[in-house]
Amino acid sequence: METAVFSAASLFHGADDSDDDRDEMQVSDEGKKPAKLEYEERAHDFPGMKLSVREFSCHELNANLLWPGTFSFATWLVKNQSILVGRRILELGSGTGALAIFLRKAFEVDITTSDYDDKEIEENIAYNCRANTLDVLPHIRHTWGHPFPVSRPDWDIVIASDILLYVKQYDNLIKTVSFLLNEYKQNGHKSDSITITNKSGTQVPAKSPVFLMSWRRRIGKDQSLFFDGCEKAGLEVQHLGDLVYLISKKR
Repeated sequence: METAVFSAASLFHGADDSDDDRDEMQVSDEGKKPAKLEYEERAHDFPGMKLSVREFSCHELNANLLWPGTFSFATWLVKNQSILVGRRILELGSGTGALAIFLRKAFEVDITTSDYDDKEIEENIAYNCRANTLDVLPHIRHTWGHPFPVSRPDWDIVIASDILLYVKQYDNLIKTVSFLLNEYKQNGHKSDSITITNKSGTQVPAKSPVFLMSWRRRIGKDQSLFFDGCEKAGLEVQHLGDLVYLISKKR
């Protein structure tokens, strides 16, 4: 996978800004890694709490940043916290683990983190759990598109924020999401009925499992390829407003 260093500020642009941010990223030679990992630890404001998060100064897989979607999605989930109660949750592309840590501390949810099969990412998430007085969350190292290490997934809700960075990874991401939704096995702990209120106040009914994804930018032609691919894979895509998308099996 190529290395990309993004300007995080570019993702805070308004909804009407250009989607072409290619001039705001630098791509290094494929397979080239930093000689030494360096970290920066910062305090970040989440709804109702402050978290200490250690971030890589630079990381080839973009696990070094707290992307804007993390914060906007956290706010959305607070408004819709009833859907989390009693559910098993898996986060794809956890990065620093900050969103999962917030949800665990705020709502005591049963949540598992997941990211690329990378030791440093896993160890950094564990570090951030301990830095915020939290037991280390269960973690799955998984490269999208590869066989998932759990044969019968039982996560009711899969979440992710700002993960549509590489168009060439969309097919692999769709394979992973399709597997998690299609091979889901309910473990009987809670009803599979989920009701989400969208931005207009309309209640949107859904059934477990669902994939909830936040993408901070306006959806452009590249990101549309992801949603088109989901539809072709037999999944249904709904925009809930506030740049949050619900992806589920077609009924």
